Order: sequence, then C-alpha cells, then structure tokens
Amino acid sequence: MSTPRSILKILYAREQAEGVGAKVRRSIGTIGMRHFTPFLMLDHFNVAKGAGFPDHPHRGQETVTLLMKGSMLHEDFTGSSGVLRPGDLQFMTAGRGVCHSEMPYSPDGENVVGMQLWVDLPRELKNSEPRYRDLRREEIPVVTPNDKVKVSVISGKSYGTESVKELAYTPIEYYHFTVKPGGEFEQKVPKDFNAFVYLLDGELEIDGQKVPKFNAVFFERDGDSIKGKVPEDGKESNFVLLAGKVLDQPIVQYGPFVETSNEEISQAFSDYQRAANGFERAKGWESKIGSGVTPEIYEEIKNKEAA
Repeated sequence: MSTPRSILKILYAREQAEGVGAKVRRSIGTIGMRHFTPFLMLDHFNVAKGAGFPDHPHRGQETVTLLMKGSMLHEDFTGSSGVLRPGDLQFMTAGRGVCHSEMPYSPDGENVVGMQLWVDLPRELKNSEPRYRDLRREEIPVVTPNDKVKVSVISGKSYGTESVKELAYTPIEYYHFTVKPGGEFEQKVPKDFNAFVYLLDGELEIDGQKVPKFNAVFFERDGDSIKGKVPEDGKESNFVLLAGKVLDQPIVQYGPFVETSNEEISQAFSDYQRAANGFERAKGWESKIGSGVTPEIYEEIKNKEAA
C-alpha cells in the first residue's frame, strides 16, 4: 500500500521577462522557492519571434528542455547543434563549462512554448565534460492506464511502463500527464526524491485543495506516492510531475554558475573571463543563431542534424 505525500507549498508562477525579449513563468528559482534540491529552476517559457536566449555560459548543472510548440534551435562552442520539435526534449550536462545559444523558430511566426528545468549536479560530477542527449518524442513511451489518464514517461516508470535510460547524471523522474474530468492519478516516487507538480493547463485537486493552472505544488517527503484527481465538473488537466534525488550538498548559485562554495563561484567567473579550465573554446566563439534564426539557418542546422 502506498502512502500519498502531503503538500509542502503551493506557488503561483507569475510571468516575468527573461533572456532577450522572452517571457517565462518561473516556479523554482524565485523568492517563494529558491531551490528544491536537486532542482534549481523551472521556467515555463513563451518566446516570440526575434526573442530568445542568445550566447551564454553554464557550469555545474544540467538543463532539461521540453518543447511544446514551435521549434527551438541550439548551438554550442563544442560544435554541437540541433533542432527540437514539439514533444522533443534535450538533456544538457554543462559540467565544467559550456557556452551555448537557444533560439526559437516558428515558420508561421507563432510563439514558441516549452519548459526548461535546471538540475544540480552532484559535487563529484561538476567537473565532468559537457554532453547532450536529445530525446525525440518517438522515443518517449506513452501509457494510458484508463480512458481518463494519459502519461508520457519521459524519465522513470509509470503504471508499469519504463522510459529510455541514461538521460541525466543526477537521478530524476519526469512525467507529462493529461487527466480528464473525473480522472484520478497516482505516481510512485522514491522516498529520497523531492517531488513537485506544475500545472500547464486545467485544474487538479490534491490533498483536498484545488490547484489551478500555472501553479506548482511542492510535496513533503512523508510518503512514497503523489495522488490527485480532476473534479467531474472541472477542466482537463495538463501537467508535469517531476522528482529528483535529494543532494546533500550546499547550493551556491550566481546566474548560470552553480557550485558548492563562494570560492568556486569566484573561480567559475575567473575561468569564464580568462577562457580557461573548461571555457577554453569560449574565446572568440559566437553562435550562428544568437542574433536570430533565419529560414536558411534553420534548414542548415536541420540538414546537418539529419546527416
């Protein structure tokens, strides 16, 4: 018999500016929830044509990007580049250092929508080499335990269905749920994992509390499952459920650098400015996509990826 976790906190994700002309709803990485180990940030982004996240560095964390609408191009100083389509994900390990650019592209000019999660790296892996793992929508198993619940199993195991393995260094579970009115869901999570839900649309009832869209629900670690339902008279709910292994280490974050001490943060800035200790390739590097994606650049990177 599983024991459902109780609610620690419910937090509304207000829209704010980020990057160059982009808008995000940030549920982790705010005054209300600075960190939720191993999670450092969650942005639900909505990016218009001409906006985006041009050339910038990272160190000491992993990012997980889920695209929902439009296309997102990425390019970094290792020579890696690619295109995410709706339903695709990218797991990026920044490790000891990476500089990259993430820019939207939509042929019809509509906004590009998705989510980006920042995950802390264990102290012993912060000096690892940068790497990418693109997870295509075709690789993600979908389970429908009944006619009211559908789950995309991005990472982990849900209703007996397991995901692709070896996606991130830090152990995380990632599920994308759709629950119709009258539907109930239950997701087991490891006892040493923190877990939360973020509602993209609709509403949920969890532990007797109604939760509308754009809210994040953070849970105590007092059980081994997350349970909820959509009222019969409610709206269909579209949400992500994330869980990650608790890391017993300090979190010292300054912008895109995440370390375990102030001294390491100072060193990260010094290394980036001097193009040293993981940032050697940053010297003189400039992405093709950072100032905007043209149809020609889009086709070039798409064809390179397919080759």
